[in-house]
Amino acid sequence: MSSTPSQTGARTGGRILVDQLRINGCDRVFTVPGESFLAVLDALHDTPEIETIVCRQEGGVAYMADADGKMTGRPGVAFVTRGPGATNASAGVHVSFQDSTPLILFIGDVARGDRDREGFQEVDFPAFFAPVAKWAARIEDARRIPEYVARAWRVATAGRPGPVVLALPEDMLRDEVDVVARPRVPAVAEAPDPGAVAALFGLLKEAASPVAIVGGADWSPRAGHHFANFAFRHGIPVAAAFRRQDAIPNICGVYAGNLGYGPNPKLQQRIRDADLVIAVGARLGEATTDGYALITPDHPDQTLVHVHPDPNELGRVYHADLPICADMGEFAEMVDEWIDPDCIRFSCGEQAHAEWLKWSEPESRDGVALDLGPCVAAMRDALPAETIICNGAGNFSGWWHRYWRYGAMPTQLAPTSGTMGYGLPAAVAAALRFKDRPVVCVAGDGDFLMNGQELATAAQYGADLVVILVDNGAYGTIRMHQEREYPERISATELRNPDFAALARAFGGWAKTVERTEDFAPALARALDRRGIRLLHCKTDVEQISNATTISQLREKARR
Repeated sequence: MSSTPSQTGARTGGRILVDQLRINGCDRVFTVPGESFLAVLDALHDTPEIETIVCRQEGGVAYMADADGKMTGRPGVAFVTRGPGATNASAGVHVSFQDSTPLILFIGDVARGDRDREGFQEVDFPAFFAPVAKWAARIEDARRIPEYVARAWRVATAGRPGPVVLALPEDMLRDEVDVVARPRVPAVAEAPDPGAVAALFGLLKEAASPVAIVGGADWSPRAGHHFANFAFRHGIPVAAAFRRQDAIPNICGVYAGNLGYGPNPKLQQRIRDADLVIAVGARLGEATTDGYALITPDHPDQTLVHVHPDPNELGRVYHADLPICADMGEFAEMVDEWIDPDCIRFSCGEQAHAEWLKWSEPESRDGVALDLGPCVAAMRDALPAETIICNGAGNFSGWWHRYWRYGAMPTQLAPTSGTMGYGLPAAVAAALRFKDRPVVCVAGDGDFLMNGQELATAAQYGADLVVILVDNGAYGTIRMHQEREYPERISATELRNPDFAALARAFGGWAKTVERTEDFAPALARALDRRGIRLLHCKTDVEQISNATTISQLREKARR
């Protein structure tokens, strides 16, 4: 069969679907195979333009597709089978929804004639995914596959990007029909209203202490480049929304640090004191705003300019004094190129950057055998700014959020939804997408074993990645909250772990166990001299529960 199938004449539904993905620029899909979409797998066999990455669990499939969507700006594409395959993948759909990532999940479904009998692994997928997807539907007629794929591509990328879920009845995929292929779905980029941009500059002239919060829906390297230029030229402090720390390069002279869990108190106070808040791309969610308290939905005594690609987000939670609906790249480029000779330059941008530099410089902790702060500093010395750092959820990530200095997007793959098990699948996706850049997965012990099986995927496809596995024998974040609320009453948070270094070797990787701070940098150097899977098993003391406190300090505070 030709590697470029004809788009006229009878084709199976599976063939039509793969052709439409290829037309729209899809070059990689992630999957765990299922008998419910064999016709798709057969079509992929003859489509070398699309690489098929076979994973070991559907959670890994969805996380890899989400990470790929974050890196490329086009939908990450995943295929899973019905029932447990789809429910396993649902966690990744939720990440895509909360993180505003373009993703399309295709689910092999029961045959049309068997529906509503509670057949083998049957689930009503449009109903199941409706709360966590931008659109969830079922394709009943193979003739309409080009229409559905085109709509899925548009919905996943337009406005606030997000996930689309399409169920594929297995008999529909085998149907042979004659249908005209649809052309590639063009990108839609809405330019901002020049009058609104002029109003923004008018507000800047009246402001005494402005601050910008950036990163989120539709953010791109183009947006980061132009917004950094604009902010630096006018001296505006730029804070990154939660886990959007690569929104602008951190070396920018007005970068002020990140919001979310454990931010710099000086940055928090700067935002409280701001008279003008410019939120660009961020939806100002719970983590970024510290429970909607750092900036309140009605924000008295503050003027809010909210720039977002989706009109439905503007005014949904926050009152916006100046709402601007626009593509992030278009907006950032317009403000970068805007000429207003009367606009002043603020000094607070450089002040905020100096505060962040001090905050992000680790200090050694006395008496700590393996101190993660100096370990991050050692990584900064050994790795370039283009390194992609991937992590899931857990207190371990706080050391990197605070002390690592992120380069231009994409250099951070981390779920704003706070899901565990994301880091390793994301690192596999990054290593396959950017084979010329260092990729590091940072994981906790509980976090890693949520999706550690994807080391097999990394090995199968020759992915080059480093895993920094922080093992404190606990679900650390929950233990921290437990000690705050119920001090010294440890329940359900202790873990007994395997030899993670031996586990990595079982997958064909190189591994080293690290138990002292002074051993970390040499072990990292040895890892960086190698290729493939490299894992540093870092054994830490749970007493060092976060980068800012200890269990003893939490207990002492609870006793007061």
